[in-house]
Amino acid sequence: MASRQIAVYGAGGFGREVAWLAQSCSTRLMSYEVVCLIDDDERTWGTVLNGVPVMGLEKAHEQFPEAEVAGGIGAPRLRQQTMEKATAMGFRLATLIHPRVERSRWIEMSEGTIICAGNTLTTNIKLGRGVQLNLHCTIGHDVIMGDYTTLAPGVHVSGWVHFGKRVYVGTGAVIINGTSEAPLTIGDDVVIGAGACVIRPVAAGLTVVGVPARAMGER
Repeated sequence: MASRQIAVYGAGGFGREVAWLAQSCSTRLMSYEVVCLIDDDERTWGTVLNGVPVMGLEKAHEQFPEAEVAGGIGAPRLRQQTMEKATAMGFRLATLIHPRVERSRWIEMSEGTIICAGNTLTTNIKLGRGVQLNLHCTIGHDVIMGDYTTLAPGVHVSGWVHFGKRVYVGTGAVIINGTSEAPLTIGDDVVIGAGACVIRPVAAGLTVVGVPARAMGER
C-alpha cells in the first residue's frame, strides 16, 4: 500500500479537524498518515493532541522532510503566512478532499486546497491556492475563489460569484448569484459575517453583515 505523510500546520481546533480529514482520506490503495501538528507557539511543542505530536516547523522538516503540509488555520491571512513559511522551508502543500464530497469533473483546484466533509461543488469552478471549504458548503456553477479564500461551515454560494484573495465567509452565510455578463464580485480581504445574505458586490477590505449584507456602520 502506498502512503502519504501529512503534517498539519496549526494545532488548534481546525488543525485537529484537518488531521481527522486527512486520516479519513485513506483507502485500501493509499494510506494517509498524519505525522505531526506544526505550531509556532513554543509552549505547545512536545505535547500530543489526539495521538499526534506537536512541534515547531524546523523540527517537523528535520523529522519528516517528505511530508506534505496541510493548512490547519482558518484565518486566511495567517494561513497564507504559515503556508509560505512551510514552502520556504521546502515542504510541498497537501491538497485534501474528504471522500464525502460531491463534485463534478469540471473543477480546477490549486495546491493546498482543503475541502471538508459534506461539501457539494457543481461545475466549472476554479479554486485558488490554499482555498479552504469547511463542512457542508455548496458551491454553484462558474464560481471562482482567489487564493486562501475561506468558507466557514454551512455557506451557500450561488453561480457566477467571483471571490478575491483571502476572503473569509462566516458560518451560514448565503451569496446570491451573479450572471455570465456581470458576476457578483467579492473583493480581496473581505469578511462576510455569519448568517449574512450578500445580494450585491462587495468592495475589497470591507466587513459586511446582516440581511441583506451591508458594510459595518452602513445604514
